Amino acid sequence: MNLEPVEKIAEAVLYEGYMLYPYRPSSVKNQRRWNFGVLCPQSYCERQPGSDSWTMQTECLVRTTASTQLTIKIRFLQIVHRYVGTLRNPGKLYPENAEPELDPVDRLEVGGRIYQPWDEAAEREHTFTLLDAGSPAPHSPLRINFLPGKSLEYLCDEQGHAVGAIRREWQHLTASIEFEVTPTRDDVVKLTIRIANLTPMPAHTHETREDALPFSLASAHTILAVEHGEFLSLLDPPAEFSDLAAACSNIGTWPVLAGNAAETMLSSPIILYDHPQIAPESAGNLFDSTEIDEILSLRILTLTDDEKREMSRSDDRTREILERTENMPDEQFLKLHGVLRGLIPHKEVA
Repeated sequence: MNLEPVEKIAEAVLYEGYMLYPYRPSSVKNQRRWNFGVLCPQSYCERQPGSDSWTMQTECLVRTTASTQLTIKIRFLQIVHRYVGTLRNPGKLYPENAEPELDPVDRLEVGGRIYQPWDEAAEREHTFTLLDAGSPAPHSPLRINFLPGKSLEYLCDEQGHAVGAIRREWQHLTASIEFEVTPTRDDVVKLTIRIANLTPMPAHTHETREDALPFSLASAHTILAVEHGEFLSLLDPPAEFSDLAAACSNIGTWPVLAGNAAETMLSSPIILYDHPQIAPESAGNLFDSTEIDEILSLRILTLTDDEKREMSRSDDRTREILERTENMPDEQFLKLHGVLRGLIPHKEVA
């Protein structure tokens, strides 16, 4: 099954709000990131009641046959802390797995480029297949573990001597996935998928949302694909199933038909319409898919030199946005101005 059309939309959802215009860490709107589809640990949510949740639930309708198979893919971003430091013994060569002595700094300039601490993100996903999607038999919760880790990147001067390093660290995550199939009528079943963040947090890190974020699932969403069956739209269901569609309970997520047929569905924290598409005129992700590419691109070009420097040194992904925008050909900008699609003949009123 070809999931490429769905993956493109899911990629935009995954990085929605990753960093917003003016793409600078010092801007107010980027002081609180990771606002969409964040599943914080259960222990944090129970200790700090508020708007943050540790679960999300997708419910949708599937028309099944005797051979229906369902593929479920869970995707999210894991937050990676990036630390920057100077080497206490610059120029020294360390074994591959050795841990050098670093003095943390807020800003380090090496080889004409500036480095600073920041929260990056790593993509995580898990896929499993339900072979008998029409069976009402109970399914045991699936527990998934993502192991902790760290990496080290040395920073070398013009002579090739290591003078500093970037250390990246990420925490252990534990997620639970429950799914159940409930028969309704006419070979249509209700599919329920619940995702929960069961990651344990150290006892001293339950105080703030910033403490919980490294143990959270950010931009969590689900891609569903069915073989020998089809999904029913919840936005525009067949009339005979409108009552079943209205009874579906979706918590923290919004499932819509995706791709060109009814064989795939995207359930995300972003409200979309059925069969969403990435405009072919778009040159790439801007982390704000609710905005207009032309406006954002023009605004990027009006940033001051100091603002562009901050944008370029904060994150590799935002630096790519800046470079792509500044090097965009005139004909590409013209394409961003607008295109007419979906014109239909005018009907005269009698």
